[in-house]
Formats: sequence, structure tokens, C-alpha cells
Amino acid sequence: MTSKEEFYRIKQLPPYVFEEVNALKSSLRGQGRDIIDLGMGNPDMPTPSHIVDKLVETARNPKAHRYSVSRGIIGLRRAMARYYERRFGVALAPETEIVATLGSKEGFANLAQAITAPGDVILSPNPAYPIHAYGFIIAGGVIAPVPADDPETYLAGLHDAISVSHVKPRAAVLNYPSNPTAQTVGLDFYREAVALAKRHDLIILSDLAYSEIYFGDPPPSILQVEGAKDVAVEVNSLSKTYAMAGWRIGMAVGNARLINALARVKSYLDYGAYTPIQVAAVAALDGPAACVEEIRATYRGRRDVLIEHFGKAGWAIPTPDASMFAWAPIPERFRAMGSVAFAKMLMEEADVAVAPGLGFGEHGDGHVRIGFVENQQRIRQAARNLKKVFS
Repeated sequence: MTSKEEFYRIKQLPPYVFEEVNALKSSLRGQGRDIIDLGMGNPDMPTPSHIVDKLVETARNPKAHRYSVSRGIIGLRRAMARYYERRFGVALAPETEIVATLGSKEGFANLAQAITAPGDVILSPNPAYPIHAYGFIIAGGVIAPVPADDPETYLAGLHDAISVSHVKPRAAVLNYPSNPTAQTVGLDFYREAVALAKRHDLIILSDLAYSEIYFGDPPPSILQVEGAKDVAVEVNSLSKTYAMAGWRIGMAVGNARLINALARVKSYLDYGAYTPIQVAAVAALDGPAACVEEIRATYRGRRDVLIEHFGKAGWAIPTPDASMFAWAPIPERFRAMGSVAFAKMLMEEADVAVAPGLGFGEHGDGHVRIGFVENQQRIRQAARNLKKVFS
């Protein structure tokens, strides 16, 4: 190579905020420190046994080792349609309105590739899960960040951003239950979002990866709104619902034109997930609901222990209604540090790792994200460690 200049698309990406924190975590663990890691949203529970058994059974068939299909096997797409009908009352055509994806993240990123022309303006929440912005940036789009401190602020911000944009925005991103803020919305929110999209010829990409991790009312799908399929595609995932994060299996569903565009892009990039994983995903979607309820109850128990014991340690944290995260305001006396320095301090002084809010956008810098990814005993230990720091 003749030039040391950074590659064009890499230059479009900001420094990865989490790298600095992860490097410190690795260094401390290398010194023998027991870091209680509440930073990464990585489910620690085992995948239910009936799903694993179906994977193993299918993997013993030599025919299952061939290439699959990039859209996903038809049996899986039909199971996904049954899930949407059962859970949301939404009818989907497996042949035209569903694509099986390698997790919701891949589906979202390839949707961005499919619909984005260079210079297209995309409305994205801030704070947000990083792929919601950077998937479009990698695809050549321009992000118009919209403050998302709460759903009402975000919806009003979408109106304002459309009115002041010199270029008509191409798409808007919705993510409820939200990562990182854990906020939820009802159908009235989605009705207004669909009406806005139709008025302004806007595509909506909805991320519903936490549809089954809830502690109050079940979160709705945007596709429950009449006419939503005219403008919207939704991505979902089995990662959190069935503790299958490493399996990389999800779905994109909704508007047939957008689903076809995604399928075209994927046809050039992959042959779909390993067939036994897809067959096991059918077993998950069509299988007993008790395992999902058990996973949800585990997260609820961890949430309640964390909110109670962190509160006793001196850190008041709002109780989330959904997701596997708490979006925690930095205590007032530490707020001037910013989220990165605060997260590093917690690791160095309390052996507790959290995700700095700045990694989700500048509007997140007053918070950190805390995952319910350790058992209750470890969460209580984290609270005891924090109490020493806060006192």
C-alpha cells in the first residue's frame, strides 16, 4: 500500500468511545481484579434446552451443512409470521414481507445499505444504539441527530428536523423499548409517527429487539397501526427473548418493497444463517412460552435488586419498564466528570463496569447504561463496592 491515509469510510466513523473503557477493563482483569461487568448487553443465561436440542438434531443431518438461502428458509419465515400474528395481531406474508436476518443489527445495517443514496438525510435519535446512526453513515448517508431524552421530545424533534432540513429526509429511526434509555411507547406514539411519515414521504425503520423483555404492559409493534406497512419496516431478534445472542438470528418485517430491497442486498452478501440455527429458531418461536417468561422473570428480579441496592448505596436510578438495562443518571457530585471518566472511576475504585452514555451520543453523556447481565449475588456485591466509593 502506498498511502497511510485512513480509508474513506473508516474516517466517517467517530472514535469508538467504548474502546477506552474496554481497554481499562482488560488491563484490570489482567492484574487479577474481579470486575463485575454490567457494561455490555450480553445475555448470560443459557439458551433453553429444547432449542439447543433441535440445533444438535438438525446438525447431524449432512444435508443441513450446505448453503442456506439469504432470505431464510421458508419454514422459519412462516414461524416468524405466526409470531407476529400471535403476539401483535399483525398478518405478514412470509414470501414478500419477511426476511430472516443474522440478528437485528445485521438486518438494520443492510437495510441502511439498501435504501441509502450518498447524501441522504436520516433522522436518528440521540442517544441511540450506535448502529442506528453508524449503519447509515457507513452506507453514505448523513445523520440528523434528534434529541431523544423522552419519546415526546423525540417526536416533536422529528417534526422540527423535517421543517428545517434543506434536504428532504429519507428515513427516521424508532427504537422502543429503547436501547440505551429503556423507554417505551404506546400505539398513539406510533400512530403519530406513521402519519408524519406519510405526510413527508418518509421511511420508518423500527427496532423492536426488546419486544419480550418487559415488566409492565407488553410493548406494541408499529405494524399494529393501520397503514404502517405502507411506510415501515421493523427489525426484531431472538437474541434477548430466548437468550440466543451468539446464534445471530433475527428478522426484518413489513413493507414489501423495502423487504425486497433488503433481500436483494443480502443475496450479494450472505447465504443466510446456518440451517440448523434456523430450524432451531423455528423451535424457539413455535415452542413453549414458559422459557420466555422465565427469562423475563430473571431480568425483572435482577432489575429490582439493582434498583434497591444501588439506591441504598447512594445511587438513585429510575426503574425501567422494559429492556435489560437501566439508564442511570450520573450522581450529581460526579456529573462534571462526564460519563467516560465516571465509568473508568467505577472500574478502578469499585471493580464495576458500566457503559458510558457518551458512547450512545452526546445527549447521553450525563448517564451510564447498566445491564442486568450478572446474577443477583453479583449485583449485590457491585452495590457494596459502589457504597464504599460513594461514601
